[in-house]
Amino acid sequence: MSYIKCEELVLGYEGTPVAEHISFSVEKGDYLCIVGQNGAGKSTLMKTLLGLTPLMGGSIQYSDGLAAHEIGYLPQQTFVQKDFPASVWEIVLSGALPTCGWRPFFGREQRRLAEENMRRMDIWELKKVCYRNLSGGQQQRVLLARALCASSKLLVLDEPVTGLDPRVTAEFYQLIRDLNREGLTIIMVSHDIHAAVRYASHILHVEKEKSFIGTTKEYIRSDFWKELGAVEGQQ
Repeated sequence: MSYIKCEELVLGYEGTPVAEHISFSVEKGDYLCIVGQNGAGKSTLMKTLLGLTPLMGGSIQYSDGLAAHEIGYLPQQTFVQKDFPASVWEIVLSGALPTCGWRPFFGREQRRLAEENMRRMDIWELKKVCYRNLSGGQQQRVLLARALCASSKLLVLDEPVTGLDPRVTAEFYQLIRDLNREGLTIIMVSHDIHAAVRYASHILHVEKEKSFIGTTKEYIRSDFWKELGAVEGQQ
């Protein structure tokens, strides 16, 4: 059974659709990359899956033991977020808030989870450092550790390597692939179609009136990929 099943989605804001007729499913263990041109609705789709943006049409079903609040989320960073005046420990621990239940405080289990994921991301020694003083790559590792505290099932990432230098970008892509190989299901929006093809198991190519969903091998045999090659050849 699928973690997420979407049928005939209509995505948009304030009554104006930006993408329609989107149907796909995400199975446990998938690594799905969502690609497409700017303005095609990639981030809108991501926010709709998370319940942050209302669905204009179609249906989204969560199953196989996954609830909507059990999805870890790493959003695009804004300047304000990069300058956030909190310690690494405080930010990562806040990701465990959904597991606190009715308790208004973090318990032993939440603290254990935060430490485990900080060590996993190799940032434990930075626990007392102010987030705003970290490099871009370190900040993304902090946010990834925070997202992992929220869910051990499915992680959603929206353009996670924007602004990172090539070396750090490659390291981060490898880190995500390692998490997927450990069993974590990944959904990632990416502007880097070549990285998507290299790392993902499945591709969702979103356009306003049509979209592609399939394995990476199927994608590179599709007209979407051929058209992309033609466009790049003209540049």
